Amino acid sequence: MKILYVTSEANPFAASGGLGDVMGALPITVAKEEGIKAEVIMPLYDTMKKEHRDSLTWVCDLSFKLSWRQTGATVYKTERLGVTYYFVENHYYFERGRLYGEFDDGERFAFFSRAVIEFILSYGEVPDVLHANDWQTALTVIYLKTEYKNIERFNGIKTVFTIHNIEYQGKYDPYILGDVFGLDFKYRDIVEYDGCINLLKGAIVTCDHLTTVSPNYANELTHDFFAFGLSKVILEAKPKMSGIINGIDYGYFSPEEGGDIYESYRKNNYKSGKAKNKAALQAELSLPVKKNVPLVVMITRLTAGKGIDLVLHILEELLAENVQVVILGTGDKEYEDKLSEIAKRHENLRALIKFDRVLSKKMYAAADIFLMPSKSEPCGLAQMIACSYGTVPVVRSVGGLFDSIRTVGEEGANGFRFDNYNAHEMLFTIKAALALYENKEEWGKLTKAAKNSSFTWEKSAKNYIEIYKKGNIK
Repeated sequence: MKILYVTSEANPFAASGGLGDVMGALPITVAKEEGIKAEVIMPLYDTMKKEHRDSLTWVCDLSFKLSWRQTGATVYKTERLGVTYYFVENHYYFERGRLYGEFDDGERFAFFSRAVIEFILSYGEVPDVLHANDWQTALTVIYLKTEYKNIERFNGIKTVFTIHNIEYQGKYDPYILGDVFGLDFKYRDIVEYDGCINLLKGAIVTCDHLTTVSPNYANELTHDFFAFGLSKVILEAKPKMSGIINGIDYGYFSPEEGGDIYESYRKNNYKSGKAKNKAALQAELSLPVKKNVPLVVMITRLTAGKGIDLVLHILEELLAENVQVVILGTGDKEYEDKLSEIAKRHENLRALIKFDRVLSKKMYAAADIFLMPSKSEPCGLAQMIACSYGTVPVVRSVGGLFDSIRTVGEEGANGFRFDNYNAHEMLFTIKAALALYENKEEWGKLTKAAKNSSFTWEKSAKNYIEIYKKGNIK
């Protein structure tokens, strides 16, 4: 069985968020299954590091039409950990210095999607399953069920489409249906929703199987608050929908490996290992080096959706406790400025307004408590990463946070959860964690449970493989 993953990003070649992490890990894990061949196809961005670009070999040149435009691409490939990666090169569309945020993103990814289909048509081995991701590659699914539906070569391809974040839908004015996307007017009903073209909607209704990145998020998407206008579409697609929680890369996020953190530690010495990392981080950030003062950290984008507004509302009340707080991230200037201003007045707060992967790993290893009060969180990886370092998460009961963290009082507890998007409910939960921290025996049990939590990609891959192998895939 051959699976072709179609994505706009994948680690380590190009990534800006969770999609890149998933596409950097899932295909590699799936490829380990006997009898499965996994391939990935993505744009060739000018941001790719030279070491990866130097590994590419030429595959073919493509020439095709997208609406009235005669265009083309060059396809390259490389091999990595049992997976073949294909890259679609077009200097005009993909040499922009960044992955997204261009005025013509719709046209850029329509081009990419058409190039993928033309590659399969003319050169590539036909996959058994085409697995597309988010709105940027939604058109690959749509094209197969519209403009290319009568091509015999494509008859056996089953399609899986994954929503990583429904907030981003690929919405455009209807008048560009043919001009930009190359779709005949007769297919307008497939992609139109609420008065505009909605590429995500088009893929949802045309794919053979729909997935998203956690079981709880799959349920949430049937409600208007979480679905950003698409709850009715999701409800209709529910019979063919699955929620599969992501995993994390334990090779990269592992205190045992010791990469980037102050000192490595294992399950049999994680308490002393965390204590050494905590002292080192306190010293690096010029915090008082105090072993028994709980260290609370937050690594996040500083946006309302990540709950930073809740944190700011109660932060000074929290800082009045016997606690140290470190917040790392960038985002809305309003939140950056407010955090910096509060930090100037409190010696037990460090507001680090930057993006720093190495420092974030040091914080995971050093912290006692990891705070993640998201308004919406399709899956979330940070809470899993925190657990891998033996750090106790305090999270809101939303999306994948609900699926991955069992709260104190539940069987298998590995952290704390609070239900409502309320600053003082969050503060109450943080204080409950701080109170348990004083009970070293019970806190030790909880940190051990967090450390023993398993969020491997093997579990996730098994669920995807079951979907791929279904005869009708629904």
